Amino acid sequence: TSFSTTPKANSQDNTEELRTSRTCRNSYCRLGVLPLEYFSNNSVFVCCRYVMERRWFEQWKEFVENGDQNSSSFPGQIDNSELFEDLDSYHLKERLVENEDFVLVPAEAWHKLLAWYGIVDGQPPLERKVVDLPSTLKVEVYPVEIFLCLHSNMENVITAQFSRADTIRILLLAMCQGFSVPPGSECRLWMKSSDSSCERLRNVHMSVLDACLSSGMTVIMETRNADGTWPSSRPQIMRNSVEDQDSYRGQPGVCGLTNLGNTCFMNSALQCLSNTPPLTEYFLRSSYLEELNFTNPLGMKGEIAEAYADVIKQMWSGRHYSVVPRVFKTKVGHFASQFLGYQQHDSQELLSFLLDGLHEDLNRVKNKEYIELRDAEGRPDQEVAEEAWRNHRRRNDSVIVDTFHGLFKSTLVCPECHKVSVTFDPFCYLSVPLPVSKERVMEVFFVSLDPYAKPVQHRVVVPKAGKVSDLCSALSEMTNVPPSQMVVADVFNHRFYKIYNADESLSCILDRDDIFVYELSVQKEEQEEHVLLALYLRERSHYRDYGSGSSSYGTSLFGHPLLLSVPRSSCSHEELYNLFLQRLARYVRPPDPSEELEEEEEEEDEDEEELGVGEGGSAVSFSCKCDTHTQQRNNSTVVNQVSRQEVVIQSVQSFNTNCSTFLSAAQPYVAIDWDPEMKKRFYNENEAEKYMKHSSMEVPQQQTTVQLQECIELFTTVETLEEENPWYCPVCKKHQLATKKLDLWSLPEVLIIHLKRFSYTKFTREKLDSIVEFPLRYAHSRLSFLPQEEPPSRYDLIAVSNHYGGLRDGHYTSYARNKDNGQWYYFDDSKVTYASEDQIVVSMSLMQLFRLETWSRSSFILQCSSTPSVTVLNVTPHFFKSN
Repeated sequence: TSFSTTPKANSQDNTEELRTSRTCRNSYCRLGVLPLEYFSNNSVFVCCRYVMERRWFEQWKEFVENGDQNSSSFPGQIDNSELFEDLDSYHLKERLVENEDFVLVPAEAWHKLLAWYGIVDGQPPLERKVVDLPSTLKVEVYPVEIFLCLHSNMENVITAQFSRADTIRILLLAMCQGFSVPPGSECRLWMKSSDSSCERLRNVHMSVLDACLSSGMTVIMETRNADGTWPSSRPQIMRNSVEDQDSYRGQPGVCGLTNLGNTCFMNSALQCLSNTPPLTEYFLRSSYLEELNFTNPLGMKGEIAEAYADVIKQMWSGRHYSVVPRVFKTKVGHFASQFLGYQQHDSQELLSFLLDGLHEDLNRVKNKEYIELRDAEGRPDQEVAEEAWRNHRRRNDSVIVDTFHGLFKSTLVCPECHKVSVTFDPFCYLSVPLPVSKERVMEVFFVSLDPYAKPVQHRVVVPKAGKVSDLCSALSEMTNVPPSQMVVADVFNHRFYKIYNADESLSCILDRDDIFVYELSVQKEEQEEHVLLALYLRERSHYRDYGSGSSSYGTSLFGHPLLLSVPRSSCSHEELYNLFLQRLARYVRPPDPSEELEEEEEEEDEDEEELGVGEGGSAVSFSCKCDTHTQQRNNSTVVNQVSRQEVVIQSVQSFNTNCSTFLSAAQPYVAIDWDPEMKKRFYNENEAEKYMKHSSMEVPQQQTTVQLQECIELFTTVETLEEENPWYCPVCKKHQLATKKLDLWSLPEVLIIHLKRFSYTKFTREKLDSIVEFPLRYAHSRLSFLPQEEPPSRYDLIAVSNHYGGLRDGHYTSYARNKDNGQWYYFDDSKVTYASEDQIVVSMSLMQLFRLETWSRSSFILQCSSTPSVTVLNVTPHFFKSN
């Protein structure tokens, strides 16, 4: 099928262009999904792409494959309303996700779609540049929005958007033009990143990205005076706070970190490491200067170590309320492109990169020798473990290894010959799983057969790996309606986005989907087959669409759709009309016989006949759509009875291939077309939108509580290797799905425990908000990791990294205990406050740091996320100490 008509025609006859639109659409779709790396590798310059709302785009693809203008899948004008915070400023919503909320299409495809369909009045095209970043190309969905002002008049602020690829010179020229600065004036720019810092933008050839400019920051311009002087050495608005900080004297280490724009994840990880005594003392003593490794091909030429040392020395000088880690952020982005820009990241990923980078920059081994590993061959575990540790230290010797590295014992057993393979591998942190619930809570709306009953919102508990039938069974217990009389559908934009089969997986349903469950009438076995009809409400426009080559009225959907089960023999006009009035009785008032309704003359089309007001003075007309096969099989039953009446049956394609079918390959539907004036008189919109809340919605959802020791035991549980990762058995001479068990053999002085709160499957992503309980001080309780050790290792908590929020957004903070005064503090970017031990909320923990109690009192770090997530412990190795 091809495009048949367009809502906005640029000429009287564009039939030829539309005839080829399907071919064009295929090429544009292919171009739209090609990775940007394709253009980089093939030397094709891609200047921009356009952002489009994903569901409109999917509806359009469905339309060009199976629909025509009269089908429900006709997308209408391009509408990006769902992407905007409001329709006044047209600012994009925060944290939109590609291929979930929007798609990116090339400029050529966009201009074609715009010419064919037009765009909703007032909405701007969302053109976005393609930025050439190191080793990758990225589409800049969110440009940098910066506040601009003059030093001489800081109250006059203008807002402008810049690409991260733009240079500071472009920003300077924009300010000169925006503030009407006379040509030839000598200007300089200052970057205000917080209330306590202002930095000079010296290099005008530097990009916005490299200058670390982010949205919400202010750039101040000053011009040289006529006598050759500058108005100030730095803007007056900043001078007082700088002078205050110059005279500030506080507790070393109690220092905030400025958020440069979504860098709370970095600040949280830095605060945890900053309060790790062995590492911080190493940098404060400048011991790193003698161990910088500039030749290590795996390192960063010492730049990461120097940038980190600079941050630590500022934080522990006792002279700053807050430090701006701008140089450190730039260095991290330079060596790890995933941290470029200002997107949110995982603090544990940053911590992992930083520890690895510091290790390679400070590795005392200049030339790494090749070491051939030996098999255990029945030797005692202690002998094999000491050999593995010596081999590790021959290639890796740094303060990071001294402080954070331990040993795993890995045991593999062949399921056939029972060959046992034992190896010992180093680790820098533990990523332990949380017990995952096998159940899921879903919120759905139940629509009863009772026409006067409002939809009821229910909260049901279903199996995570369950099917739609499980959802119906759970809802049946609350409604006393048999699951066989239920149909589950996803409603979006007044239409059915998808109707689910009972055997479909619940993983296809996202938490944000609007799920409606409809009660159907009982169908007895001896009765004839029923048709599942989708009922839509449409409002007719006041004018006919003559420009599209048809004399039909334009329509737009409104209200909530319904699903009805109707016997095939009951598809006559009279029966459908009475059924619809009955189902809509709660919010549709039937006309009073005394009321006079105006009848408008209808024109006949060779393909369709529209009749006026029918029997009973109805205020609406019906358009029924059913699939071709159904119409042909039941021509005498349906067409002969209905075509004479107000209901006109046409042969159309399915309105959405996402819809599962209960009847045939195409889903029949009925549309009730309302005259605008009649809709105002008889349709109660307020009543139609009302719904009830079931008592299940009032029951608070309780969080699960687990012990940290349980997570560690789960980490050391025996598991069977997956088919994608088999083990080669040297005895059987083939790959086997062996059983594997990890044990903690020796522990480091500082142990980092990362709680794996983010769970990912093929269809779902979720954050586990279980409360993890862990000890704070060794005197109160102890963590025992090595059962064979007497006495067991005992750790003390020294830091916790927290994450508040969900998968797509959130905020990182941290708790840490100062090494000098033993006081706990709460670090929230640049803000630092006192904290007591009972304030350390375990439900937010993502990472924890512990320090071992052996020769010295031990400590530990824990990283959290609306639940703790990483823990750092300070410990001594089990069998041997580092030299």
